Amino acid sequence: MVRFVTSLLALSATAFATQTCTASSQCPEDKPCCSQYGECGTGAYCLGGCDPQASFSLDSCAPMPICESKSYTWENLDNCALNTKYLGDASKSDWTYSGFPKTEDNNLLMTMPKDSVGTLFANNHYIWYGKVSGKIKSSRGQGVVTAFILLSDVKDEIDYEFVGADLAAVQTNYYWQGVLDWHNGGNASVDGGDTFDDWHTYEIDWTPEQVQWIVDGEVKRTLLKSDTFNETANRYQFPQTPSRLQMSIWPAGQASNAKGTIDWAGGLINWDSQDIQEKGYYYATIGQVDIECYTPPAGTTQTGNTSYLYTSEAAMQANVEIVGNSTVLGSMGATGLDMTLGANSSSNATSTGSDSVPTNGSGAIGGAASNSSSSTSSGTSSTESGSSGTSTGFTQTPSASKDNGAPNQNERVLRGSLFAVLVAVVVLVTL
Repeated sequence: MVRFVTSLLALSATAFATQTCTASSQCPEDKPCCSQYGECGTGAYCLGGCDPQASFSLDSCAPMPICESKSYTWENLDNCALNTKYLGDASKSDWTYSGFPKTEDNNLLMTMPKDSVGTLFANNHYIWYGKVSGKIKSSRGQGVVTAFILLSDVKDEIDYEFVGADLAAVQTNYYWQGVLDWHNGGNASVDGGDTFDDWHTYEIDWTPEQVQWIVDGEVKRTLLKSDTFNETANRYQFPQTPSRLQMSIWPAGQASNAKGTIDWAGGLINWDSQDIQEKGYYYATIGQVDIECYTPPAGTTQTGNTSYLYTSEAAMQANVEIVGNSTVLGSMGATGLDMTLGANSSSNATSTGSDSVPTNGSGAIGGAASNSSSSTSSGTSSTESGSSGTSTGFTQTPSASKDNGAPNQNERVLRGSLFAVLVAVVVLVTL
């Protein structure tokens, strides 16, 4: 994703003159929060995806809402909030979304209309070890990708990714703090060979010692923490920080993307496909989603039960504490440095300038409308080594080059929590 986001950032910088940020060039105090697009701001920049390593200080980002064991079904979207409206109160909104979601037959449809950038759902309760499970029918078609992932604010990541050109398998992957290693990925076969037409249950079972990818109750792959030790750095490069569950459909085969990304996705998207002609959009269908929280790792400092905080820029397991701090911002001008700023303003959740909700020039691709309207016709309403299991259908993904492999880290992050800001401009224009 580095290639893709680099070009998007160039567009965004031109349109909004937003200050960029990295771990070696942090945000200024007046716009202290570094979004996962690598841009500085306030408000939504300081919520899910706020990178503490690249922000002005560790406490610039708002505390992360603690894990909540819960099952989700999709009779409606009442527990979901637009990413331009959410201020950090996960007790009121379990999910943040952007794009074009619908509900149909008690399922969630994440849709991607023609020439749009798709849909993202992100759970607002961070998970620090646990099991997530989703009953899913993926999207289909070359260039179309569905994602079901865990992603932390420092880019620890555990993935399922469905490439629409290959409906017989699902790709699995993991990353530690965004460090690229093309040997981390692999394919897991799916019984029946059709991830689009058939329901399958996909689970990630994440403990401090291992990660397991489980499809329809069968362990397809196991990653042991002990196999991730980097002797040179003297550390375990294993996903180990609080993460959000994110589900998305996105256009990896969009013509403006890097050649490697398009090739990985199976080719350019056909915007005149059967799904586009018959329904007006590509789509992935999500059934029941379950989240089970595990006990915090041994030795964790706990002084409350509301939120997680980082205590060091190293951002390892030992640098996370459980505290009683509020996660709610007073307004889109507030930050972790002043959580209550603007709380008394009647427009605290509607002042969504380019420095308070992460935006990107490519958001215009999303079309002329957000999905804030509703429709009730047809029962529908609308408002991303250490492996084993070759006998279970898991195969290691070959190493990738810059020109023919899977997307790199920033391209991958885009289809996770970063993906939300792609449609923010469209949402803002139509509100």
